[in-house]
Amino acid sequence: MSKSTTQPRHAVVTAGAANIGLAIAHVFADAGWKVSICDVDQTALDAACAGNPAVSGYRVDVADAAAVEAFSADCGPVDVLINNAGVAGPIGDVETNSPEDWARCFAVNVQGAFHMVRAVVPGMKGAGSGAIINISTASAVTGLPGRTAYVASKWALEGMTRNLARELGPAGIRVNGIRPGFMDTERMRMLMGRAAEARGASVAEVEAEALGFISLRTKIQPSEIGEMALFLASDAARHVTGQIIGVDGNCEWEG
Repeated sequence: MSKSTTQPRHAVVTAGAANIGLAIAHVFADAGWKVSICDVDQTALDAACAGNPAVSGYRVDVADAAAVEAFSADCGPVDVLINNAGVAGPIGDVETNSPEDWARCFAVNVQGAFHMVRAVVPGMKGAGSGAIINISTASAVTGLPGRTAYVASKWALEGMTRNLARELGPAGIRVNGIRPGFMDTERMRMLMGRAAEARGASVAEVEAEALGFISLRTKIQPSEIGEMALFLASDAARHVTGQIIGVDGNCEWEG
């Protein structure tokens, strides 16, 4: 995957305008990569790209195959694809989940990744190299009642990861996944707040309980996901493929 210093390698990050996606984009840009991000939030895209010439933003819903194809055409050749886009899906007992919410969860979390892979793989095959990194979740290991659509979609993404590693390996394309844990993000703080309100407990109590199920008793910084993605994209990981790597302090369980 080596290129000359005059032509930086190109990474694409979906849902790259905030939280984990933005952190990944910053890590790659700081390492000298050209970075293209897409997101559905134009305001966040504008903020993410402001003052950073290495980062270009595109408004794209990855569930829309035609929009992804147009995005790919605008971006040009891609060395690394990070499929980070995901939605939470319906929350609550499975019998209360609507078919529409389930369908949207899979449309973004699974079909969205498929659309992106389908768009970039021809160019990677032509180059004889490339890396695809899919962002899963530690909940795929622990399970999480009330979030069945989300967990099921991430299991599908992990299955896609492993199978694509076999399918694309002969073309020199590596495919791996990352399982983030208890993230120190605004989104996670919102979820902790909701859980605390529902249980009549303080946010600190709910967070302490969650950390009690993590071996290292720690939250994960978004930049740590970016650092792992950068390693998986690098020549140092040139023989790493078909792996799902947890960056989670070892999540033992989720209540």
